[in-house]
Amino acid sequence: MQRFTCPFCGPRDETEFHFAAEAAKVRPEPAPEVTDAAWADHLYGTDAPKGHAREVWVHLTCGEFFVMTRNTVTRDVADTEALPGRRA
Repeated sequence: MQRFTCPFCGPRDETEFHFAAEAAKVRPEPAPEVTDAAWADHLYGTDAPKGHAREVWVHLTCGEFFVMTRNTVTRDVADTEALPGRRA
C-alpha cells in the first residue's frame, strides 16, 4: 500500500486518489473543427513514459485536483503540487 500526499490534506492512503490525466496535455482547439480521430487521440492516446512523469490526480476525499510527479517504473512520488491558480 502506498501513501500519496494531497497538497491540501497531507499524506493519505492511495485508495483515496484517482488518476485524471497527463499534466500539460493540450486540448485540441477550436472544438468545432477537431476531427473525431484527433479527439479520440486526445482522450485515449497517452505517452506512457518510463521514468518521471507529471500527471494530474484527484483526491477523492476533498475533490481537489493536483499535479503529481512520480516515477512510473519505481512508483516513487517525487512531488505533489496544487494546480496553477489553486492554493494548498
